[in-house]
Amino acid sequence: MALFIRDAEVDALAEEVRRITKAKTKTEAVRQALRALLVAARRALPLRDRLARSRALADAMGPGDPAFDMKAYTDEMWGDA
Repeated sequence: MALFIRDAEVDALAEEVRRITKAKTKTEAVRQALRALLVAARRALPLRDRLARSRALADAMGPGDPAFDMKAYTDEMWGDA
């Protein structure tokens, strides 16, 4: 899907980012800028929101087995049994 920049200010900003970052194209400059913005935005999210996906995956797995012996399992896995 194409992204067309029709705003002169946005085009100028993309060109300035391209020049400053020494990106080969404005497309690459916009890609780098958007990735950097996403990283910053994700870091700004509260920990609870950042962990929501992991929590949902764990919940989908169901409850843990309280009788499961992790030590025995890891000992067997490492051949220490």
